[in-house]
Amino acid sequence: MTTAIPTVFVVDDDPGVLKALTRLLRLAGFEACAFNSSQSFLEGHDPATPGCAVLDIAMPGLNGIEVQRALTVSGSHRPVIFVTGRGDIPTSVRAMKAGAVDFLTKPVMDKDLLAAVRNAVEVDRVARAAEMELQSMRDRLATLTPRECEVLTHVVAGQLNKQIAADLGTVEKTIKVHRARVMEKMGVRSLADLVRVAQRLGISTATSTLPR
Repeated sequence: MTTAIPTVFVVDDDPGVLKALTRLLRLAGFEACAFNSSQSFLEGHDPATPGCAVLDIAMPGLNGIEVQRALTVSGSHRPVIFVTGRGDIPTSVRAMKAGAVDFLTKPVMDKDLLAAVRNAVEVDRVARAAEMELQSMRDRLATLTPRECEVLTHVVAGQLNKQIAADLGTVEKTIKVHRARVMEKMGVRSLADLVRVAQRLGISTATSTLPR
């Protein structure tokens, strides 16, 4: 994923604009995937592909903002750049609230589009890297035994080994063993690191509960 050339999904019902944008993006070193309608894009879009989308605001059927909303509902957090020939401030505000990373008005300057695309691609790269890291944490959490999970929640809640032992009805020495295994399996070396991982995973440090 880190070495793949980012793909820019371009959606515009104007054939001339679609051709020009696609050509520009390919010359700039991006993969470009063109769609002449909202429906064809939603049917052909692969959320697993790194990159961003350039959406025309005014299109037959679903407009650009509605397409972006459909992506979000489907669970895709694809960075979107909105382009329109009839841009105004209210539309721009709605676009940004809908999650757009940029809003450009036609005719779009080449340098402006490429700058927006590079920014959106970087947003996507960072988000995917964070998701991969989070999934790795989830995978490590899944290797813990039920008892180790209990110890984990007590540890990140700030309890001492002897307190955990008393709560779980065992001896402090056993808790030390479990705690060491938790640290090893979660890939951390300090309590501070374990707490940060727990917070990323949604494990409450106040109520000592694992996420459902």
